[in-house]
Amino acid sequence: MVNTALARRTSPKNLRVLFGVLMGLLVLTFTLGQGISAHAATSEPCVPDAATACFNGTIKGAGEGVEITVSGNDQNVVAVTDKDGKWSAAVTVAGVYTITLDEATLPDGVTLEGAASQERDITLGFAKGAIFKVSGGDNGGADNGGGTNPDAAATGFDWDRLAQQVVSGLRLGLLLALASIGLSLIYGTTGLSSFSHAEQVTLGGLLGYTFANVLGLNIFLTVLIVVVLTGATGYIQDAVIWKPLRKKGLSLTQMIIVTIGLALALQYTFQMFYGASTVRILMKNPDTFTIGPVTLTFESLWAMGLSIVVLILVGLFLLKTRTGRATRAVSDNPALAAASGIDVDRIIRLVWVLATALAGLSGVMLGLVLNGINWQTGMQLLLLMFAAVTLGGLGTAFGALVGSLIIGMTVELANLVVPGDFKYATALVLLIIVLLVRPQGIFGRKERIG
Repeated sequence: MVNTALARRTSPKNLRVLFGVLMGLLVLTFTLGQGISAHAATSEPCVPDAATACFNGTIKGAGEGVEITVSGNDQNVVAVTDKDGKWSAAVTVAGVYTITLDEATLPDGVTLEGAASQERDITLGFAKGAIFKVSGGDNGGADNGGGTNPDAAATGFDWDRLAQQVVSGLRLGLLLALASIGLSLIYGTTGLSSFSHAEQVTLGGLLGYTFANVLGLNIFLTVLIVVVLTGATGYIQDAVIWKPLRKKGLSLTQMIIVTIGLALALQYTFQMFYGASTVRILMKNPDTFTIGPVTLTFESLWAMGLSIVVLILVGLFLLKTRTGRATRAVSDNPALAAASGIDVDRIIRLVWVLATALAGLSGVMLGLVLNGINWQTGMQLLLLMFAAVTLGGLGTAFGALVGSLIIGMTVELANLVVPGDFKYATALVLLIIVLLVRPQGIFGRKERIG
């Protein structure tokens, strides 16, 4: 029989507030999608958003009028430098592009040093720089840092950009929560910090590409298949690896090392079968809608809506069902739960299935939102996942949800003031600050040691 009092310890009254917030977000998400016409979003200079990626740079000494062509993926964009040599080009499809400087447009006496063309792989929502060095110009050919602004979007602030980044942060937080909740449940029931959990996100995205793109299945059917298959990998992992290791009495440190090795093995397996380039789940250019200063793709809209629905269902499962209460009891105290008659091994097996299925769903949603996924996608999210779980409180599913929303918002808002992918480091900074004030995390409880 489930120890009800034990299970209740992990269901504070303010969890009702979380459900209220999620329901409000769900209503808002589907309201936004009603009656809004699609169009291609443009901005000058280029600002990355859900439907746009940006190439940019500064050619020191080149001056105004130099043409740079960005071509690839059925796109051909021509950018022209301003009087300071700055240029930017917006693309709406993720993938590999060739960036070519037209040497005929260089001013008299200015010559290009190095190759006139280079390739860059980019994902929607990001910016990348391209370096072209010239000599003989006004700056004497000095490169002064490579003539590139790696992320022009991080150099300016306005209220429109703030609104865009807030919505982007909410979107990232919701998708991050799908993966982080599973990671938190695994830690709560087993004490294991699984470094290979992020690869389940990658697996979900790549399977989504396989079924939707390669096999041509409907995207909704693809999502269902991916969730089932990734959930099955969790069942197999626990049956073949984790349960036998638990029975042999391996320490958590040893098992963590196994998860690191498994993560590396999976990463290079993905690279072997799918290559190192970014693959797209849907090949058509994403349709977008705009409400006020915010631009989103319709894929982002329904990904956010589906994430909210799934998160609500997971919360109801944990709070309202007998198995859910047993799961929280095992997460709270496995020994006491076993003494109460709960089959701990069965609950752990269920948690692995649920966690990997949620991670796979997160991978498909991220692939749609970013319009591309590659073998390193999960690894790039690993820090954010651990930051969210630790910030919310280790082993608490609802803490992982709140932590994910905070981390997602922090990362996207940081793009207003810090350049490029450095914004991801702000998640670690926030984590350190919060833990200095509240070491147990937001929903964690103080524990007596000794």
